[in-house]
Amino acid sequence: MCESRGGMKENAATGRRLSFLGYGACLVAGCLWGTGFYFGRLALNEMSVEHMVFYRFLFACLGMLPVALLHRRRARLTGSEVRLLLICAFLGVPVQFLIQFHGLALTTVSHASLMVGAMPVLLAAAAPLFAGARAAEERLDRFAWLALFGSTVGAALITLGGSRGPAAHGESTLTGDLLIVASLFTALAWILLSKKLMETHSPPVVTAYTIFSGTIMLAVWVLGPWVLSPLTHAKVTPMPFAHVSLTAWTALAISGVLCTATTTLLWNWGIHHVPASRAGVFLNIEPALGSFLGVRLLGEHLGPFAWVGGGLILLAAVTLTTRSQPPGSVAEPAILLE
Repeated sequence: MCESRGGMKENAATGRRLSFLGYGACLVAGCLWGTGFYFGRLALNEMSVEHMVFYRFLFACLGMLPVALLHRRRARLTGSEVRLLLICAFLGVPVQFLIQFHGLALTTVSHASLMVGAMPVLLAAAAPLFAGARAAEERLDRFAWLALFGSTVGAALITLGGSRGPAAHGESTLTGDLLIVASLFTALAWILLSKKLMETHSPPVVTAYTIFSGTIMLAVWVLGPWVLSPLTHAKVTPMPFAHVSLTAWTALAISGVLCTATTTLLWNWGIHHVPASRAGVFLNIEPALGSFLGVRLLGEHLGPFAWVGGGLILLAAVTLTTRSQPPGSVAEPAILLE
């Protein structure tokens, strides 16, 4: 009896420790993600969206290579898991990032960052649908749905505050804002599919395989037209290299290794140990830090609609994701960085 109680206390302590570390991993990921749009904008000044995203993921692959080699013996996926992983990689890499950075090319860093502030509420709303046996941990109440409505109104206000014409330097456009919103839904699918894969595989394995698979798909999309150009006789812009500045290369390396590989690994490990709907609060760091960098370092400006909309999004997200967790939602013990 005493041994049983002692074991239960030890499991509870382990669960609390893993929850703390899980939220900490999500916190660091949110901080690093907050700089992603800023470094992306620096690289976009010298190359196209496709080339920038491709270089970013080449650096991300370099960053994930030691992790992949360390865990290569544990990566045995079934046929259905391989299909799920490929869908996850397709949505999470070429689809999400190409849509997102095409949107960034048509709007401002600060606007794009504020739009991403809707992500925690979207995640909290969708997580119960993918939670399976642990759906009770992720389920929303009436108050949470009210927060979701407030966040939607905030996103609408930011979008309406954008210009409907061609993008000018330092200006946002409706098209750019809508592309950012579209990228959020692909990111949502990537997060929830990754969490499902991590029910049977460790976060490092899922992260490494997703990034490598997605980069191969991205290479086919970006390099395919160039490889086939002798046959199609189409004019294709060559990959920029010699004339890319040190600033752009540094931005690409940081965004690839830190803002992509490191953040994805930390985030996947974090949501493996805590409810995704609650961890979403740390995604709020991205819009706050991204907007600050856009205004302070790039000289961008936010109109009144954007400030009000961004405030609604952040208020809804923080209020929702910091509410007390339902009973029994303590993270289950698991092997640290399996």
